[in-house]
Amino acid sequence: MVLEFFRKQKYVTVKPEKEKRDIPEGLWVKCTRCSEILYIKELGKNYKVCQKCNFHFRVSAYERIDMTLDAGSFVEYDSQLVSGNPLQFPGYPEKLEKAMQTTGLKEAVVTGEGTIHGYPVVLAVMDANFIMGSMGSVVGEKITRAVEAAIEKKSPLIIFSTSGGARMQEGILSLMQMAKTTAALAKLDEAGLLYITVLTDPTTGGVTASFASLGDIIIAEPGALIGFTGPRVIEQTIKQKLPEGFQRAEFVRQHGFVDLIVSRNNMKQTLTNIISLHVAGGE
Repeated sequence: MVLEFFRKQKYVTVKPEKEKRDIPEGLWVKCTRCSEILYIKELGKNYKVCQKCNFHFRVSAYERIDMTLDAGSFVEYDSQLVSGNPLQFPGYPEKLEKAMQTTGLKEAVVTGEGTIHGYPVVLAVMDANFIMGSMGSVVGEKITRAVEAAIEKKSPLIIFSTSGGARMQEGILSLMQMAKTTAALAKLDEAGLLYITVLTDPTTGGVTASFASLGDIIIAEPGALIGFTGPRVIEQTIKQKLPEGFQRAEFVRQHGFVDLIVSRNNMKQTLTNIISLHVAGGE
């Protein structure tokens, strides 16, 4: 009887590889945090937030603009500006060209104006897909011009930050953008205009140490990495294990660096509420 049982189980039918792959590629994605398999169209309808664990996938600058502004209201600024190679850094032009081809962007930030539920705003949105959202001369120039436009139009300014820091290929010229953007924002503050900054994953380096941290209201997306130096570098420097969740939005909020943590599907309404209060207070 035992031998007969094993004889019956000896052969297993295996389907050919082509028959097993009956789900077209590009329709599903695995959540980075919980490994849930998500249907891309449904994920898009949910603002690219995992329905199971609330993980916020990174989004492009234009996706962010579509999620934030009223449909058809966006008018882009300075789309013609592109980076040069002032320090003649080897391979930098090729890196820029590749980033342009991959993302369809000219630089790591898109700026312009539009409306949010009818309220006019000036907007700057960084894109991590373009050389990790690093800040070079053109990024600093475009953000500075956006600040100046907000002053001229007397409109609230909103900046969505995501960055790996200053762009090393531009050296000191990149670091100068920290002071440049900060000086422009000081003039915005003197004009009594509202500045909201939204920190998304990741916001680090010189961007964190300048315009990203200067908002009247500082908002973060859930789980966003926020800090100057990354946790691995800190641990290697101080030779200590960092606390669980260190530099994540929730940890940063608990320690007073961030005012609000807002999920992406509530972001537009939250921004509208803040702007409406500011407008009502100024009347």
